[in-house]
Amino acid sequence: MPNNKKAEEFFAAYSNEVMSLALQLRKVLLKQLPFIIEQIDMPAKMMAYCYGQKYVDLICVIIPSKKGLKLGFNRGVELPDPEKLLEGTGKISRYINIKSDAIIHSAALKKMLADAFELYHLKVKKTAE
Repeated sequence: MPNNKKAEEFFAAYSNEVMSLALQLRKVLLKQLPFIIEQIDMPAKMMAYCYGQKYVDLICVIIPSKKGLKLGFNRGVELPDPEKLLEGTGKISRYINIKSDAIIHSAALKKMLADAFELYHLKVKKTAE
């Protein structure tokens, strides 16, 4: 499992509420995304979850701020969103505002993570062909 101490240090710069939600979200990501690589991006002030060093290998990011917490999805525009959790207007990415632990532990968020994982594997397979 990735380094808990570094994650706690990273999120300690934010309010107790943001830190608590971020650490809960991190646990869900590490459980739902097998063998994921966790990387702290200090200049961008986010924690990235990926399967390699290229942008196409990025699954999602935790974005803490003074205002709250977001879970951003690379290729979020391609993800099914029947619960209408995703926000944003970017050409590729979308995010979920994480306002409570209920969202973190919801079936809808876990389904979105599973869909993002599957989308990544479909893209990798397609690239390999």
